[in-house]
Amino acid sequence: MTPPAPDADSRWLSAAAALAERARPLSRPNPAVAAIVVKDGIVLGRGWTQPGGRPHAEALALQRAGELARGATIYVTLEPCAHRSERGPACADLLVQARIGRAVVGVGDPDPRTAGSGIARLREAGIAVDLADDAACRASLAGYLARAHSARPFVTLKLALTADGFIARSDGSSKWITGEVARAHAHRERARSDAILVGGGTLRADAPRLDVRLPGLEARSPQRLVLTRGAAPEGWRAIASPEAIGDLEGAQYLMIEGGAEVARAFLDAGLVDRIMLYRAPVTFGAGIAPFPYGLPAGWRVTGQRNLGRDTLEILEPAR
Repeated sequence: MTPPAPDADSRWLSAAAALAERARPLSRPNPAVAAIVVKDGIVLGRGWTQPGGRPHAEALALQRAGELARGATIYVTLEPCAHRSERGPACADLLVQARIGRAVVGVGDPDPRTAGSGIARLREAGIAVDLADDAACRASLAGYLARAHSARPFVTLKLALTADGFIARSDGSSKWITGEVARAHAHRERARSDAILVGGGTLRADAPRLDVRLPGLEARSPQRLVLTRGAAPEGWRAIASPEAIGDLEGAQYLMIEGGAEVARAFLDAGLVDRIMLYRAPVTFGAGIAPFPYGLPAGWRVTGQRNLGRDTLEILEPAR
């Protein structure tokens, strides 16, 4: 079998990264991984991590490919696991047994139980392995990698702003600055998160539900958190400080929907990985601004799209 060109590898890894979206966040505490078995440009099998973490993506992709997997290439977003578990075999062993011809791995696994051992096992069995360190795969595993490297979830700060830069009127009222399309997109982001956080002031003033109100995704409403040193109401969990998010066991993705004080607290603590700004074509003239002196230094716009009448901007650290 002639290996595909590097640009073909990149396209297949991007396809696998997109497929991994189906596993998020239901795969927790395991990462959301996807795998695609390909031969001569034809997909023979594909899979993604199932709810609760098993079966793994590789196991499903190989099962669907069957005997056709022999000599094929498997594209997998994360290094195949090398450790055996009561819940299932090591994926590296499954690839060896299936006699895969080549494996293209998007990201190496930081888990010390695998951490290079999965790739080494494949190579020892005569399987060609390419470790791509692929950007799309890394982005699809952002929560898992943040948990592994920083012992905390990947944090997204979501804010809805008027055209003149306010998130609320001077009296604190702010309901539905954005339109229906942007609100639906925000609910999609909630459905992709393990937990969602607001400040005590927002909880008292707005009594937000913080659930997912998209047809078919209602069951994906995230765990509700409130930043307070006091007690949390029933159905909520209190977080005393931004740094306490490290105690959210198993949570890989945290979404912050609080007000200006919460936004500044997490930004000042260096605990925000991504900012989502929903900008609406309305003005307040005066009100509460999350960034009274402009956007925080060290951030850059990496994506932008229209959502009905509104605009979404994605900001990431400039590093």
